[in-house]
Amino acid sequence: MDFLLPSFKKNKNVLPRCSLVSENISMHVVQKLFPIRNYDNEKLLAFTSDLKSETFPKQTTLFHYGEKTDSALYLLKGTISLSDENGKIYEIVSGTGEATFPLSSGSIHTTTAITKTDVSVLRVSQKIMSSKHAPASPLSELVAPDELTENRLFHSFTQHYINDELDIPSLPDVAVKLRNAMQRDAGITDIVKIIQFDPVISAKLIGLANCPLYVSVTPVKSCLEAVTRIGLNATRNLVMGLSLSRIFKNNSPLIKKYVEKIWKQSLYISSLSYVLAAATRQANPQEALLAGLICDIGSIPFLSFAANLPGDYFTESDIELALPYVKGPVGYKILLDWGFSEEFLKVPVYSNDWYQNSSEELNLTDIVVLSRLHSKIGQPGMPELPAITSIPATGKLKNFSLSPELSLNILSEAKQQINDTMKVFSN
Repeated sequence: MDFLLPSFKKNKNVLPRCSLVSENISMHVVQKLFPIRNYDNEKLLAFTSDLKSETFPKQTTLFHYGEKTDSALYLLKGTISLSDENGKIYEIVSGTGEATFPLSSGSIHTTTAITKTDVSVLRVSQKIMSSKHAPASPLSELVAPDELTENRLFHSFTQHYINDELDIPSLPDVAVKLRNAMQRDAGITDIVKIIQFDPVISAKLIGLANCPLYVSVTPVKSCLEAVTRIGLNATRNLVMGLSLSRIFKNNSPLIKKYVEKIWKQSLYISSLSYVLAAATRQANPQEALLAGLICDIGSIPFLSFAANLPGDYFTESDIELALPYVKGPVGYKILLDWGFSEEFLKVPVYSNDWYQNSSEELNLTDIVVLSRLHSKIGQPGMPELPAITSIPATGKLKNFSLSPELSLNILSEAKQQINDTMKVFSN
């Protein structure tokens, strides 16, 4: 396996003696670690065949903030202190949920790690963190994991999907006309006329132009004023986003519950994406907002398919187990059909993967990943989440660092802005 890296070189004359000894790593250990645990058993067996832990005494610096790296460390025993560039300190203790995630990932360390006790760690290559080492498949192909073997709903949908019978929702008419007009370099007057053919979208656009995203003393009262304030490219993305609310509709009581939950979640993620993009100044905020809105669009055809089946054909558990494996590939297929650019196509596929790392520069998927993580902070019933400083997207931020405290401050300061934006999209 090429996932292993040489151990740190120890100078016995410098480093104090460590009470721990290196040990073989078992399947039982790696099956608890994210994202390694997502591999099938065959790969895990190969991975652990000659894997050993590394040990370090108290007060050893494992890595420094800003250092480049091609490996990731997991804490197996002991306690480690992580400090960010602002000097804020976080402790990671072995055996806790935080220790199931890597201490740092990505190409640059976003913290400095110092051992507070003697520690045992597992060092792996960054290659194992990359999704390209997961089971290979085209981005639009459905792949069934072992836990869905008995899921009748998933297999029925997969057959429907393979037979090319998927009912892909149509891109709303106003969004199609607006995109075509802008490709012809139409002027602002023609753009406004297209939008005004849809009075609901026109009214919502005016509402957005007056919300905290576009702070101004003078409120806009017409569609022309709204487009002038927002700008043509931003208007195109916002109209696309506003149109999507019509797709997130279903009359089945059970399915309606899921659809509304996903739409509300998408609104929150999109608003966070706008705020983060604006704060970091490394991505277009309007594009980030749209990326957040379409991140889970692949759920809709699957839920619509379920709505047309007999009520006793599946359970809510079947839906919840299948959705994570369906929404990425189906979302890719929908956006490809709608003519979205490559950067948007990757958002549904990778934005649920904390450790996706497809580019060196911060991109829309990174923004949505960070926003999705932020959206889960403090939510009841959430599984263990990785530390913000441990995911690759954080390491791509320039002149801007994210820590748990700073993240909560961003959420707090942007709360009214986020609520007002969600209100416009929801109405």
